[in-house]
Amino acid sequence: MLNESSRLLLQQQFMERFSGRTIIVHRGFPEQFLRELLEQAGGSGHFRVDVRIPESAPPTPIEWVVHRFVLPLSLPLPLLIRVDADALYLRHLMHDNTAGHPSEILWMLDAIRERYHARLDRQQGYYAVSMGMAVQDNDINYGFNND
Repeated sequence: MLNESSRLLLQQQFMERFSGRTIIVHRGFPEQFLRELLEQAGGSGHFRVDVRIPESAPPTPIEWVVHRFVLPLSLPLPLLIRVDADALYLRHLMHDNTAGHPSEILWMLDAIRERYHARLDRQQGYYAVSMGMAVQDNDINYGFNND
């Protein structure tokens, strides 16, 4: 069990490293997904965390956030996280039972502060959870109409 000063330090280190960035949490990618992700504009700039790798003891800052706050939400993986100074915005990448195309990530990021499955508000040494849209809702507004 981590004490308060350890949690504060982990949170500070996490924010120093990841604020303003995106993280993809996964349990391995579907075939071709990683290759297609890396071919997308900015696709190699997303940090990727494979949760099949157990949390170390003591945990790294990203392990602490992912294993203690993100995974308990039981959202489908892969999962996109936008890290802002005051909150983490989470949105899964699934459509029905398959991961969407990596090109959808930039569209999701454009609207993630309004359309998220969960928001983790930064508190002193922990994150308070606010649920957003339903897990089944993962529609993307592409900003154009095909009528």
